[in-house]
Amino acid sequence: MNKPAIPIDKRFRGYLPIVIDIETAGFNPKKNAILEIAAVIVEFNDQHELEITERHSAHVIPFKNAELDESALKFNGIDPHHPFRMAVEEAAALHLLFKPIKDAVKRNDCTRAILVGHNPAFDIGFLNAAIQRTQIKRSPFHPFSTFDTATLGGLVYQQTVLSKIVQAAGMEWDNEQAHSALYDAEKTAEVFCRIVNRWKQLEVQ
Repeated sequence: MNKPAIPIDKRFRGYLPIVIDIETAGFNPKKNAILEIAAVIVEFNDQHELEITERHSAHVIPFKNAELDESALKFNGIDPHHPFRMAVEEAAALHLLFKPIKDAVKRNDCTRAILVGHNPAFDIGFLNAAIQRTQIKRSPFHPFSTFDTATLGGLVYQQTVLSKIVQAAGMEWDNEQAHSALYDAEKTAEVFCRIVNRWKQLEVQ
């Protein structure tokens, strides 16, 4: 992609917000596998409003000796062994996402990415564990700082559950698509953009 008309570097102290959602086989990042991971890139348009510009996702093969919690699989509806998942190894999935993220960081004159998530302690915990397992040396992400749409949603819309925030913001929510990493990441990104752009309008007033 070409360099944006308005780079985002000044808006978030040199960080580029990248929305991440991860679907897993449990709650322990060291023991349970990542099954899906999605990244949504947001950038300024010509009107200085934040919008989605790229979407990337991958189905992930559980790492060797990973534990698969049946209750987690039932919740997200993922069959890790389905022959048509087109899943890739964990390292390949991270490289697939990190390349466009690094490109976006560079074209926006930012120093690194910052993870935006819904209750992001979960996502960054699994992301950092995967980075450690795969021995990736240069992650584009800040290792612990995040933006949380649950907190922002509570502030702006009096809701903390993603589906309720989306609906309170006047957007559509599809329960059938929920708990897909890409769908949840897109909806989280839409909420984040809506809140940032709303704040900009309040500043103008």
